[in-house]
Amino acid sequence: MANLRILIAVVVLTLSACSSVNDDIEIMSDVDPKVDFIGYDTFAWMGSAVVAFDEQGQWEPPGFDADKEVKFYIDRELRAREMNEDSYNPDMLVTYVAGVDMDNIEEINAKDSTLPSLSNVPKAALVIVFFDAQTGQPIWYGAAEGEVQENQSVMDTKERLDYAVSKIMDEFPK
Repeated sequence: MANLRILIAVVVLTLSACSSVNDDIEIMSDVDPKVDFIGYDTFAWMGSAVVAFDEQGQWEPPGFDADKEVKFYIDRELRAREMNEDSYNPDMLVTYVAGVDMDNIEEINAKDSTLPSLSNVPKAALVIVFFDAQTGQPIWYGAAEGEVQENQSVMDTKERLDYAVSKIMDEFPK
């Protein structure tokens, strides 16, 4: 469990760059090779999942609830795989965490210089984790990472979240 927390922290803080609505988003995942996913048909939400609060409104449009959207997209993807939510006797527990680093600094190679310079490039990540409900052990995680796109419309923000969750869940074992 401690290793999973470290992994989530590393993924949340390590992110990449962009030029359009979704092309900066990178996806990664990992699975416990000993797990046979054939017997996993039900899931339950594990505790409260969290998206970092944006007190300055830089990356989350006013009135937009990113937590609710992410949960909606994950639910949709699981139901598309014919998995059902079962709060009493689930096969898997699911949670997610999202974080933003508005103070991220990166080395930038300037066109007119051979020396790199430093620039503020805000970064964000979303990590979805599944645990075996009986053992509590993590069995799969998927993550999306990308550049924060400041002052986006609600529609663009929804599109990015939908894209990220869909691409993460494409990596989920069939």
